[in-house]
Amino acid sequence: MSCFHRVSLGFFIGLCVLYQCSALEVDTNQTAWLSVNASEASGRKIPDTLFGIFFEEINHAGAGGLWAELVSNRGFEAGGPNTPSNIDPWSIIGDDSSVIVSTDRSSCFDRNKIALRMEVLCDRYGTNVCPDGGVGVYNPGFWGMNVEQGKKYKVVLYIRSLQSVNISVSLTGSNGFQTLATANIVAADVSNWTKTEILLEAKETNHNARLQLTTSRKGVVWFDQVSAMPLDTYKGHGFRNDLFGMLADLKPRFIRFPGGCFVEGEWLRNAFRWKETIGPWEERPGHFGDVWLYWTDEGLGYFEFLQLAEDLGAAPIWVVNNGISHNDEVDTSSIFPFLQETLDSLEFAKGAPDSAWGSVRAAMGHPEPFDLRYVAVGNEDCGKKNYRGNYLKFYYAIKHAYPDIKVISNCDGSTRQLDHPTDFYDFHIYSDANTVFSMAHTFDHASRSGPKAFVSEYAVTGKDSGTGSLLAGLAEAGFLIGIERNSDVVEMASYAPLFVNVNDRRWNPDAIVFNSYQVYGTPSFWMQRFFSESSGGILLNSTLQANSSSLLIASAITWKNSEDNKNYLRIKIVNFGSNFVNLKISIDGLKPSSFQSLGSTRTVLTSSNLMDENSFKEPNKVAPIKSLLEKAGKNVEDVLPPHSLTSFDLPIVSTELWIPGTDSSSKSSI
Repeated sequence: MSCFHRVSLGFFIGLCVLYQCSALEVDTNQTAWLSVNASEASGRKIPDTLFGIFFEEINHAGAGGLWAELVSNRGFEAGGPNTPSNIDPWSIIGDDSSVIVSTDRSSCFDRNKIALRMEVLCDRYGTNVCPDGGVGVYNPGFWGMNVEQGKKYKVVLYIRSLQSVNISVSLTGSNGFQTLATANIVAADVSNWTKTEILLEAKETNHNARLQLTTSRKGVVWFDQVSAMPLDTYKGHGFRNDLFGMLADLKPRFIRFPGGCFVEGEWLRNAFRWKETIGPWEERPGHFGDVWLYWTDEGLGYFEFLQLAEDLGAAPIWVVNNGISHNDEVDTSSIFPFLQETLDSLEFAKGAPDSAWGSVRAAMGHPEPFDLRYVAVGNEDCGKKNYRGNYLKFYYAIKHAYPDIKVISNCDGSTRQLDHPTDFYDFHIYSDANTVFSMAHTFDHASRSGPKAFVSEYAVTGKDSGTGSLLAGLAEAGFLIGIERNSDVVEMASYAPLFVNVNDRRWNPDAIVFNSYQVYGTPSFWMQRFFSESSGGILLNSTLQANSSSLLIASAITWKNSEDNKNYLRIKIVNFGSNFVNLKISIDGLKPSSFQSLGSTRTVLTSSNLMDENSFKEPNKVAPIKSLLEKAGKNVEDVLPPHSLTSFDLPIVSTELWIPGTDSSSKSSI
């Protein structure tokens, strides 16, 4: 009898049903042997920050996405600073015989002067009677507002009129006929700008709702800064619960923000400026992101990004503009204002609550400094005329003011020595599936001295990716196994982009897909879940031998599960080929008593077609399937499905595994 424990019959039959095969048709010539050395001499600690996330304001990831604000263009600024201007997506209720809507520069906010002027021509009585329900304006939000029965929504708006007012504030269906919640603003004197707050509780559910402001009283009314926020956000911090939950499920150890190209802009005049995104939301001017071509009200600003990182328990990585956009650059001799912006941003995040910018943070409700330890100078700017000169100015100024901060250069140091100092270098890869899979070995021969790599953007793109295919996820998984195996020279890695609102898909593919009320993960999202325990774990030495080893890649780690407080040995392997593979695993360096008899599992990500994708209709068409792995121990035998990512988790006990860099008294019970 073989000493290997074989795969359960039920699981094998399931694979054959999936691939429409019979047991006789399985190619038994495809065999692979994986040897894992779990001895203390084999272990190497993986960086605590190896796997994280990259958030860019693209695809309405924040505005109309993670940031739960329901109103789009809440300050009427999206049409520009001049009047008359476009108020899109606001629309008028009534015709030009009953109401005239325009914009003017009468707002009480200095940085966003545009206000909405509504002249009501009809009345409750007389020769020009207003239609039933009145006249006014409505906002459909970001392709429909998600309003749910029993949930409460806080509406805030600024109003001014020389007459008394009676304004109905309502959440309705998309055509205005279904009233979900309503309340009235009745005021005798609003001759000065007046802030009004209303709490609406929905009596029905509608995923394509809108906010209406209507009246049947003749006169002129001005509106500004109209907001509608669900009360039910993560910790009350303004993040949409379901989307935050998807991020939390990845267990990210860092979050890079806010871009990407969003930081640069096509032109510097449209670059992200952090000082315009802090303070009271009403005073934030917003800006047009000319790379991804939409307006953001900046509800999700610098402060909120830092709060997001804290809520996720992830280290913030702040990407700053170094005076370079896609089309224009600031000469190094004139870079000081941009440099000062960055130093001010660091004081905002890290400064004492009585410092100039730390006091602004404290006034926003966070007197304690944020744990900001990483700054990336620019995005994909290496090779541009002024980058090296600008970068050096930033590097030395940041190090002088904040010696603890690690600085990240845009220049790739994987194949050559850099000509400037840095703590980490940025590495991006977007390509077809075969190329990304083969790049698992990119860092095998990278220098083991000098700065480490930050793979801040990777993904399969083009026809191989579709809008999120199994093929893409498998290639990326192979790449990440290579990253994991080379984690002595790679410090961090993150997929890009993170989010996409299906109504504004500016980039394919993306990890998380959503609309106003639904969300699902692509195979690339699920693939990342397999690596969520790697950061801070112990990488074990493993050797894979196979007939066609170029289509297989594997790694082995040990990690501790915080939920059951057990220690596990996890083996991950990608079968990038089209054949079943009989896998034989041999684990050395642990006593037989180290393996628990129960609790071992196998998790498989695969599907019947390489180009299979998830959707709102089938959100889990391509998703991991977990099953028990019977009698797992020192030796395990299993069958890998074609085109699959498989993880084996074996609980282990009473074994001391050496953690490199510690003495014998610091052994970890793994």
